[in-house]
Amino acid sequence: MPGCRWWPGSCGIGGFRTAQIDYCSVAILIDPPIWPAHGTRFSHLVSDASLAELHDFAARAGIPQRAFERDHYDVPERMHADLVGAGAEPVSGRVLVRALIDSGLRVRKAG
Repeated sequence: MPGCRWWPGSCGIGGFRTAQIDYCSVAILIDPPIWPAHGTRFSHLVSDASLAELHDFAARAGIPQRAFERDHYDVPERMHADLVGAGAEPVSGRVLVRALIDSGLRVRKAG
């Protein structure tokens, strides 16, 4: 993840472009901690490449498997800065969802 920057024109070899977004071949994305629950706010942590990559990043960051929900990890606000420091790219919620959909990894809730 380090060295893989996630903004237009930055991915070079191995990246691809859809709409107005460039994707590196390896990218873990995190949105702002705005989702309230359990007395704190949560962010979503996703991969735009594979669930294996996401699970590997989460394990190395100490995120418990129980925080995984269908296609993302829910992570508390207190972990946000550390995850960005570990290589997660901060993006808006809208960009995160678009990247997840474009990657084919988006899983919608049943019902």
